[in-house]
Amino acid sequence: PSSLVTVPWRGMELSLEVQWVGAPESTHPVVVFLHEGLGSVSSWKAFPHDFCCAHGLRGLVYSRYGYGRSTPRPALELWGPGTMLAQAHEVLPALLKKMDITCPWLFGHSDGGSIALLYAARHPAAGLVVMAPHSFVEDVALRQIEAAKVAFETTDLRQRLARHHLDVDSAFRGWNDMWLNPEFKAWNIEAELTRITCPLLAVQGEDDEYGTLKQIHCIAASAAQTQTLVLAHCAHSPHRDQPAALTVEAGAFIKTAVHGH
Repeated sequence: PSSLVTVPWRGMELSLEVQWVGAPESTHPVVVFLHEGLGSVSSWKAFPHDFCCAHGLRGLVYSRYGYGRSTPRPALELWGPGTMLAQAHEVLPALLKKMDITCPWLFGHSDGGSIALLYAARHPAAGLVVMAPHSFVEDVALRQIEAAKVAFETTDLRQRLARHHLDVDSAFRGWNDMWLNPEFKAWNIEAELTRITCPLLAVQGEDDEYGTLKQIHCIAASAAQTQTLVLAHCAHSPHRDQPAALTVEAGAFIKTAVHGH
């Protein structure tokens, strides 16, 4: 079960939902899982625990501010283009300090992958696995996010997401309004990627409806230690569409980085 920890941020006391998974006795660096733009601890389901157990790793899963059981976003608070940067450089370091984690592996999905990249550009990390990360804004992503807005208002999407969030409007509107804000079109983190020096596995599905393979190719062109993994029969969520292949490949990548073979 998840629990809540208190983290100071910008004069507030944030309550963040956390859950330890995997092998408690592991001597390897902790793997911290960063969810997608509509995700939370519970939306990962069993994947983080199963992945960590398969490789003798210890993991920490957490819900960002505004998501899951963490402090909700006030209704009038709009998230701007600097939101992911603040998560990477302010909230995540504060959480890691609270949990006594130094130099973690980061395992991020979608927006969580972008936050992992931004963190590793400025803070020590043992390595990264990023799935379907965003490094810049593509029209294909904006079309899907516009479609999600319609679905949230007209289908059972709101009800389905509500299973994973104390305040589903906090999570959905925070993410959706941020991406559809005209100012966000210029969001681009490619310049930061050149600062990443740790091992990095960039994973994307061939059928990713939120982005093209340009996303992981630009990471490989910018961050020296990048390996790319393109998965067939896989859309935006490799841990749901291809969990077995992802578990094998990402586990082997981490073990090679840790042991050198």
